[in-house]
Amino acid sequence: MEPRRAADLADLTPLSALGSPVRRRLYEFVSDSGRAISRDEAAASVGVSRSLAAYHLDKLAEQGLLEASFSRQRERGGPGSGRPAKVYQRARREFALRTPPRDYQLLGELLVRAADDDQTGAVRGTLEQVAYEFGCNLGDRARQNRVVDRKTFGDVLRLGGYEPFEDEQGTVRLRNCPFETVARQCPEVVCSLNLRLVQGLIRGLGVPQTRAILEPDRRRCCVVLQASRPP
Repeated sequence: MEPRRAADLADLTPLSALGSPVRRRLYEFVSDSGRAISRDEAAASVGVSRSLAAYHLDKLAEQGLLEASFSRQRERGGPGSGRPAKVYQRARREFALRTPPRDYQLLGELLVRAADDDQTGAVRGTLEQVAYEFGCNLGDRARQNRVVDRKTFGDVLRLGGYEPFEDEQGTVRLRNCPFETVARQCPEVVCSLNLRLVQGLIRGLGVPQTRAILEPDRRRCCVVLQASRPP
């Protein structure tokens, strides 16, 4: 394990770039899109000029919040349409702002490594059971005085940082893994914990005809939600 500094105020400068309401809306639009976004798309999404959108997008890229690249846009026409356009997508780098310094990531890595190194499987089994029960309790609390449907389920997942979206086949996928940094260290353990957590959430919410399975994907969370057939 490489030495690192606990999260403190080191990321204050890049995160302060989101202080502008327009800049924050642009960042949220790019993040929610889950793909590379052109300046024209970004400008239209927040109702500003292309030049103003370009200015703010470049500032976000300078601070490392977005990643910029060039891509040919098929829908473009007119002068300059043959040249690659600058596009933006959310950076994979994580940012944290805490004072005084804390390192919850290190604690998570230690627990996960302990489960991964335990040859008996007892530690991992306990963690998975705790994750399932936590998900059940979380879902049960969220269900109080609410009608449970796919939208409710999506709202709870969104609050947990999963960023759910529905693909063309109607499968709900999770664009973001809230545990990605630790998952890179011990993917098998973390993905199984994540699966049990979401399964518990489904049980606690009482979401009808929905099942969670694992589909490993480096681009997003490994948990996928599918419609299950009624018995």
